Parts: sequence; C-alpha cells; structure tokens
Amino acid sequence: MVSVDDRCPAAHPEDPTPCVGAVAVTVLDAVGAGADGCEHHAARLLASLDRGRVYALPTAPAGAAIRVFKAAAGIRPFCWFDGPRTRPSQLSEIENRARHGHRP
Repeated sequence: MVSVDDRCPAAHPEDPTPCVGAVAVTVLDAVGAGADGCEHHAARLLASLDRGRVYALPTAPAGAAIRVFKAAAGIRPFCWFDGPRTRPSQLSEIENRARHGHRP
C-alpha cells in the first residue's frame, strides 16, 4: 500500500485523496504518455483524459483494469475541483449518456 505522503504517480498533485491499494494499472493518454497508479487514482485520472486507456500491470489483481474503466465512467473530470458543471466535457460519461443518449 502506498502511504498518503508517497502517493502513486497517477495521483494528480491537486487531488487531496490518498491511494487505495497497491499500484495495479497503467493509464495512457491519447498520445501514449502514461502513469502507473492504484485503482482509485487511475480511475480519477482516466476520467480526466480524452481518449485515455487503461492496462493492468502483470502483478495486478484480476479485473483491475476493467474496474478502473467502469469506475472512471461515473467520475467527473478533475472531480476534486468544485464549481458548476454544465458542459459535456465537465460531466462523467454516465451523465453524458443519460443527458444526450451518446458520447459527446
């Protein structure tokens, strides 16, 4: 387990939450840059990326990548920021599907 002071590389510096579990997945952005992370921070990072991807590390528990993918769908991008969210790019995938019936 990663301590609060030594969070995983997927944890955004402005996200105040601690890691949950061990580093288990790699999250890649649209151009292939990536960060390894615990499932919690990986899901929050993936939710904040456009066309991001997630892959389980060889030591990951079974189903880690799919759990991150599913969790990210319900998380708003940069969820640690407060404020009104009305544009599709500010909402979660699930919220956008419910409002618009498709992906924005």
